[in-house]
Amino acid sequence: MSISATIKSVQDIMRQDAGVDGDAQRISQLVWMLFLKVFDSKEKEWDALSDDYTYIIPDGLRWSDWAEDDEGITGDELIDFVNNTLFKTFKDWQLTEASDPKAVLVKSLFEDSYNYMKSGTLMRSVINKLNEIDFDRASDRHLFNDIYENILKDLQSAGNSGEYYTPRPVTQFMVDMVNPQLGEQVLDFACGTGGFLVCALEHLRKQVCNIDDEAQLQNSILGVEKKPLPHMLCTTNLILHNIDNPQIKHDNSLGYPVKDIKPKDKVDIILTNPPFGGIEEDGIEDNFPANYKTKETADLFLVLLMYKLKQTGRAAIVLPDGFLFGEGVKTAIKEKLLSEFNLHTIVQLPNGVFAPYTGINTNLLFLERGTTQEIWFYEHQLPEGYKNYTKTKPIKLEEFEAEKAWWNARKETDCAWKVSIDEVKARGYNLDFKNPSTQLEQSIPSPEEVISKVSDCLTRSRQILLEIEELLK
Repeated sequence: MSISATIKSVQDIMRQDAGVDGDAQRISQLVWMLFLKVFDSKEKEWDALSDDYTYIIPDGLRWSDWAEDDEGITGDELIDFVNNTLFKTFKDWQLTEASDPKAVLVKSLFEDSYNYMKSGTLMRSVINKLNEIDFDRASDRHLFNDIYENILKDLQSAGNSGEYYTPRPVTQFMVDMVNPQLGEQVLDFACGTGGFLVCALEHLRKQVCNIDDEAQLQNSILGVEKKPLPHMLCTTNLILHNIDNPQIKHDNSLGYPVKDIKPKDKVDIILTNPPFGGIEEDGIEDNFPANYKTKETADLFLVLLMYKLKQTGRAAIVLPDGFLFGEGVKTAIKEKLLSEFNLHTIVQLPNGVFAPYTGINTNLLFLERGTTQEIWFYEHQLPEGYKNYTKTKPIKLEEFEAEKAWWNARKETDCAWKVSIDEVKARGYNLDFKNPSTQLEQSIPSPEEVISKVSDCLTRSRQILLEIEELLK
């Protein structure tokens, strides 16, 4: 059975439990169980590699102690153990600054978790299903993304607006073009379940040659996530990808004054797809200078990006069309962006890239410190026969080969063009430049189209005259 099928059957079992109400609680229940199972698998691995490893999770609470045996505790005994021993121990755990960072991580993850299930028999069925997944096996680890996709789809239907999974081909292309190097710190300050961070991690791992390189890599990946569920998923994902102590904060990146960001807080690379269409809570905009104050989440994240990048920094960010042509505060943000950064490339994505989560048209913005003299636009082409991407016909990694081939030897083509900073300023910082070759084709209609439009106009005119005639009678 595939991991996707296993997770689906787990959720079907949970639907029978009177204590679990709706998708959000089902997902929360599933996520803390998965974390414990994954963490136990990793602790066994750490123990095998070290002569004096001390287990983080106490005896009796590790997944292998109470869950791994399919014939283990069940019914009321299981519910009592989970509620009054497992959760109570984690929530009451007394830790100090000297405690192992992994223990701090486990406690922080369980502070926002709850056991919603009331039936110990159904919980045992769920546990036994999860035991079919073997995280010690490399193939199951890599298939963990299937679990993410399932959980994210459910999160979407649970009403979490503005959040969605960035397709792997998009994250991979953005990481490849920004090209992180070992020794650089990579940040995603709205990291969700960690798609960009895992992609960057895999890119950096190819550069590791020795133990010192690996130690450097362990501290290269940084993330921040506001919501507890994606935060736990991201942490679990990085542990599975051999980051022993993931540096993923459970926090709102926008919750601090940008003027307080010090040089030591800045990073080399930012890769992110911030939530857009969302509105931030009252007071958040006060953390930003007066001319950049807005409640539009994506705009605030772009301003934060500008304050968080080092002087040698570079970044790639996903933004909606609305940012390109928006006015008011958006104009002030774009003015700052183009004067302090070289926004060298905007890749325009077609409709449906983020299906089924949203139909909003999006763009990939690539920038580095400097000033903008010209901006290259690249209109990503749909595969032949496609009108748009869909859930069943998603974007594929090989489709970005055209952009990659063009990237280092840029020239104007049917899908690539450039505009000067003077053109941008003349348009009041409106960055919504359409493909000139497409516009040229569209601006010269065929004789058949002209005849058809004239015919439509005449028909409508006759209808209006008849309506007026009827009114006069």
